Parts: sequence; structure tokens; C-alpha cells
Amino acid sequence: MDRLQLLEYWLKAFYPDQPFTLSPASADASFRRYFRVSLPGKTLIVMDAPPQQEDCRPFLHAASIFSHASIHVPDIVAQDLDQGFLLLSDLGATTYLQALTAATKNASQLYQDAIDTLIKIQSVSQKNIFPEYDRALLSRELEFFPDWYMTRHLHTPPDDDQRNTLKTVFDLILDNTLAQPQVFVHRDYHSRNLMVSTPNPGVIDFQDAVLGPITYDLVSLLKDAYIQWEEAQVLDWTIRYWEKARHAGLPVATDFSIFYRDFEWMGVQRHLKVLGIFARLCYRDNKPAYLQDMPIVMHHLRQTCKRYNELHPLSRLLDRLEDRQPETGYTF
Repeated sequence: MDRLQLLEYWLKAFYPDQPFTLSPASADASFRRYFRVSLPGKTLIVMDAPPQQEDCRPFLHAASIFSHASIHVPDIVAQDLDQGFLLLSDLGATTYLQALTAATKNASQLYQDAIDTLIKIQSVSQKNIFPEYDRALLSRELEFFPDWYMTRHLHTPPDDDQRNTLKTVFDLILDNTLAQPQVFVHRDYHSRNLMVSTPNPGVIDFQDAVLGPITYDLVSLLKDAYIQWEEAQVLDWTIRYWEKARHAGLPVATDFSIFYRDFEWMGVQRHLKVLGIFARLCYRDNKPAYLQDMPIVMHHLRQTCKRYNELHPLSRLLDRLEDRQPETGYTF
């Protein structure tokens, strides 16, 4: 019996006398799958998380923490951890990305709602609730760039000089990141994981939450891998976040220029990681569609590297790699 059959059998135990249909609800970068369950008069979402590859417990833990903080996350309707099934309330079918792609006139309100929710998440931060986003984890993520983007995607393993450049820049990034105030971090707080809903936004895909740098989720939101805004607009939203965060008593830098520098340097860590992850999703997991999102990520990365003298060595390395971009397709 395949997993879809197991899932249908499990659902029939809850709704033995009600007909239902299953349809794909969203794509995911992991082994998880989501289906919309259409029942008479209502819909639900079911998560299929194969236990040999995924653990549902971090999702349940984060859902509880965020729900108690009045964050609009899915309610847990039913669970079967042994089989890796969760039945969840449905937060709607429209992601921020879909809404923003269809019409940008509502962008300002959507982003203000997302910023307000982010501040609510950060305001309830405590130690010993989520794992720490420590140096070891941040470093492992940075290594995705040479291992998967350079070596696998560009077929250009870093030479000794490039390795030295990366090590120097990585150390600078890590020092900056770890010196930032630590708060709850969703870790993928962007347009594909925010749903247009009431109250807005609905927040999903939070199972990787950690205690980490205060600028991380803001970078995920405003320097998104899937939708790009003019720099002036990003600056405006960043200022609005900073003002609201200060008013809420969050430990942001009192000098905005310092906060913005931390925000940008945090983005360098995330964008290097994301380039590596997108390459890994293509070549390891047979999800080549993520390659089409690389240009936005690279734009964010190069823009920041050119702005700061300490990051110029990384900027020059990226210049050299530009000549080795694959021209067509990809290979496994």
C-alpha cells in the first residue's frame, strides 16, 4: 500500500460516512506533501511526512508556541506520528506570492501585516524553547554554497585561494550574525509561507524554528527568493519594522544604520545558503524548478557584497564565477 492509500485509509477512520476528495495543496522543498481535503461544507489540510525522512514533532511544538502567542497558524485536528500524518485546519489557498504576483497594489498592507506578526513572534522569545541557531548550524548552511552551488551546479570546486576567501568572509558573517540579539526565528518567513487569510497572515512551514538573529526573518521576508522589490521599497519596510520593533521593546540597535548593516549581512548568510539549497534541490532531489529562482537570490547577494568593503573579496569571487554559469539545462 503506497502512502496516498495509507493516507486515505487514515482519513476514512475520521470521516467514515462523509465523502471527501484529495487534491495537492502546495509544493514543499522537503519530503513533506500537503493535500487539501474537501469535505461537505469545509476543507482541511493533511500533511504527509514520511517518518523515515521527516519528524512531525517540531511542527507540533512550534504550532503550540506560536498559537499561544496569537499567531495565526493551523489548528491540529488530528495526528498520527507513527505514520507521519497530521490533519490541520485550512488557512486558505492564496499565498502572499500568488496575491502579490496578481496585483501589487495591496503589497503595502500585506507586508505591514507580516511585519506586525513577525514582531508578535519575536516578542514572546525565550531561551530553551527552540534549538539555538548556533555557529555550527550557521556554518553548515554556508558550506552549501561551495559544496552544491560551486561544485555541483557550476562544476567549479573552490581552489585554495577561493577556499581562503570563503573562510575569511564566512568568519566575518558569522561574527556579525552571532553578535545580534537572539529571538524566535521562523527560518523561512517569506511569500510562499504566508497565507492571505483572516486574521492576516496565516503562517505555515515553521517546523524549523530556532532561537537566532533578530534580522533573519526580516531578511527572509524583504529579500525574498521568489519576488523582488526596489531597494527603496525594501528600505522603507525595513525602517517601518525597526520603528515598530523599538516601540514593542525588542532589542534592535538604536542606530538604524547599524541595524540595517546587520540586516544586510544576515542576508549574505541566507543567500549563500539558499543558492546551495536550490542547487541541492535540483541535483539531489530532482526539483529543477528552483534553479529559475537563483537570479533573484544572486542579485540580493551581489548588491550587498558591493556595498561593504569587507565583502568585496566575495564580490570578486562571484564575478569570476559568472563566467562559469551553466548555459542550458542541468545534469544529474
